Amino acid sequence: MSNNYFVREQISHHDIFMRRCLELAATAGGLVAPNPLVGAVLVCDGRIVGEGWHKSYGAPHAEPEAITSLINTDLLPRCTLYVNLEPCNHYGKTPPCTEQIIAAQIPRVVVACTDPFPEVNGTGIERLRKAGIEVETGILQAEARALNKFFFTYHEKKRPYIILKWAESADGFIDADRDENSPPTRISNELTRIIAHRWRSQIQAIMVGTNTVIRDNPQLTLRGVEGRNPLRLTLDRKARLDPNRKIFDAQAETIIFVGHGQSKIYGERTECVEVCFDENLEESILQTLYKRRIQSLMIEGGTKLIESFISKGFWDEARVFKSRILLTAGVKAPQVEGLRKSEENIGDNKLIIYKNPKTENELLNEKN
Repeated sequence: MSNNYFVREQISHHDIFMRRCLELAATAGGLVAPNPLVGAVLVCDGRIVGEGWHKSYGAPHAEPEAITSLINTDLLPRCTLYVNLEPCNHYGKTPPCTEQIIAAQIPRVVVACTDPFPEVNGTGIERLRKAGIEVETGILQAEARALNKFFFTYHEKKRPYIILKWAESADGFIDADRDENSPPTRISNELTRIIAHRWRSQIQAIMVGTNTVIRDNPQLTLRGVEGRNPLRLTLDRKARLDPNRKIFDAQAETIIFVGHGQSKIYGERTECVEVCFDENLEESILQTLYKRRIQSLMIEGGTKLIESFISKGFWDEARVFKSRILLTAGVKAPQVEGLRKSEENIGDNKLIIYKNPKTENELLNEKN
């Protein structure tokens, strides 16, 4: 039997254990931000003997969770630790994971990808190797980076990961012609609305334009799903929004981007941020969010706001619900050109996912 067979077996086992790390990491959903999603497994003699994941922001990290889950600690010097992100090497809300791995006398660590956070960024791997621990990297790297796309985009691009979301009719409209006293046109079905609210529970911030607040009066909070309400964002250049709109109901933290000198009192839990409404408006918004450690942003409308971000290349993913309804006239849906990654029927609606080819390529390839 050739040596290549054993190499393939080794790689396949690595993949299996690393996929389990990714499964564990994903269970935390939107609860760990601004920390990354991390899972870890301890393997001894080809079987998993301990597991852990980072469950919420401020809670213990995945590696010590996996170590403490092991009933027979005598196995530790024979174990391999698999983890989907480089172990941290600094003091934050918890001690460095590298120190706990070293103290546990674990001889081997397999890591999917390095951590772009400046206080880690290779130093965790270096610390383990200096302690005599064998470290292997790059196992399921693309999958691991995709799982933590918010985290990687934030640290590498210095902005949030941006998701564009809308529902459109079969003939390409997001709304019928109407005035602000008429209710929004129902385009998507009930199931797609539940999915959209689940998405809200997974992101840190949600944004709509001025006209959407005036015409649709959205609340932009979670309904029908569990989780934390995202930070609500909108624009009000001339401070003309009515403080009685639902977005100012104090159910969630809210930021209003206003023109210089236009700050006013909208309500509790609402803050005005003055920005220049010029050709750099989108950059100013993203810079504000970056400084506030917001790693994910969903823009839900309207067409003008969404297309302003598309025109600047500031988007990573577009999630479009396509209905069978025909409107024949109304507000045109945004136009986006990207990689059509998936298509799925949701009842009588269709969900189409597009990715920005430039940012997708950058995301899935680890920086040197």
